[in-house]
Amino acid sequence: MKIFIARLAGVAVFDPAGDRVGRMRDVVVSISGTAPPRVHGLVVEVQAHRRVFLPITRVRGFQAGAVVFSGKINVRRFEQRASESLAIGEMLDLEVEVGGERMTVLDLAMEETGRAEWSITKVAVVRGGPSRGLRRRRGPTRIVDWSEVKGLGAVQRDQGAANLLVAFETMRAADLAGALHDLPDKRRIEVASALDDVRLADVLEELPERDRIGIMSRLKPARAADVLEEMDPDDAADLLQELPPEDADALMALMEPDEAASVRRLLVYPEDTAGGMMTSEPVVLPPTATVAEALAHIRQREITPTVAAQVYVARPPIETPTGRYLGLAHFQRLLREPPSALLGAVMDTSIDPIKPGYTLRQVTFYLATYNLMAVPVVDEAGRLVGAVTVDDVLDHMLPDDWREQYREPGGEHD
Repeated sequence: MKIFIARLAGVAVFDPAGDRVGRMRDVVVSISGTAPPRVHGLVVEVQAHRRVFLPITRVRGFQAGAVVFSGKINVRRFEQRASESLAIGEMLDLEVEVGGERMTVLDLAMEETGRAEWSITKVAVVRGGPSRGLRRRRGPTRIVDWSEVKGLGAVQRDQGAANLLVAFETMRAADLAGALHDLPDKRRIEVASALDDVRLADVLEELPERDRIGIMSRLKPARAADVLEEMDPDDAADLLQELPPEDADALMALMEPDEAASVRRLLVYPEDTAGGMMTSEPVVLPPTATVAEALAHIRQREITPTVAAQVYVARPPIETPTGRYLGLAHFQRLLREPPSALLGAVMDTSIDPIKPGYTLRQVTFYLATYNLMAVPVVDEAGRLVGAVTVDDVLDHMLPDDWREQYREPGGEHD
């Protein structure tokens, strides 16, 4: 039975008791001479984004939408050896030669060649070189024997990433960030460059500082500026602070004036203050807006749950910095009120806003004291300039390298 590897990406992995322990992320193979590559095992992502190694000898079977294994799984973090390759992360989109013709790898098929032994025996290819974006190259797909393919073990300067992205497209941004973090530097840049601006912006917000800087430094300045515009202003400000000042200034000069202005307002505040942590794009409406309008705004897919937890009410203009801040409406209160009710009549005025100069400690105590998901930030003129959310606070309370510690190494695999 042939198992096409790219189709396994994201498939649930179950232990002998039938409990799901994680998701399949890749297949570890070794290429040696002309023999079909031997499959060593699977890379499985378990709880807390840890990627571990599951030997192929412990895999009981590949079922519809599931991988089942026997025995125990070693929870030490997977560390790729120099003699190994990742079938999905490194071999998809390779440019190869089949019968003297230029082809691109779409997928790889593995088969059981002995008792608990698996090898890559077939390769799905399509005519032409690798695509640069998300769309697969059109044309008939050919399934050929491994022995017919030349160049699968080669390191290529510009590999492309279309088919790898197809395998990754259902991942959440944090999971895709974890996958990118584990790729070799060259492959990480290729994949990141092939993502669209919105997707790349979401992923950059989840990557460790070193990876963010590495990717941004390899993008063309105009593309980097476009990606910054798609990021939340507070995340864009954090990223710009990680870059050399001259590079940050050059990128802001390429951004749309309105987008750059939002980021510049955040950069004037110290990083560990309410002004430095806040998002400058909370949901703001005038007191004459209805409950129905407010619910429609917080229902938008791109608004995070913490930002959507409450609607801020202010006099026009309603873009930050707004007119005079009036109060806020909790989303639970909105759900209990008639759709035609006005925000001015249902807003909560008992929660005092905080000032941009509040320290991280003060903001944390404030959120905890009043059991809030977010708190409004108002300047000396009484204008709403932003809101600090719980996730903003967590980002600043955790150590700078918390994303890397979250995926901390634990040794090599068996």
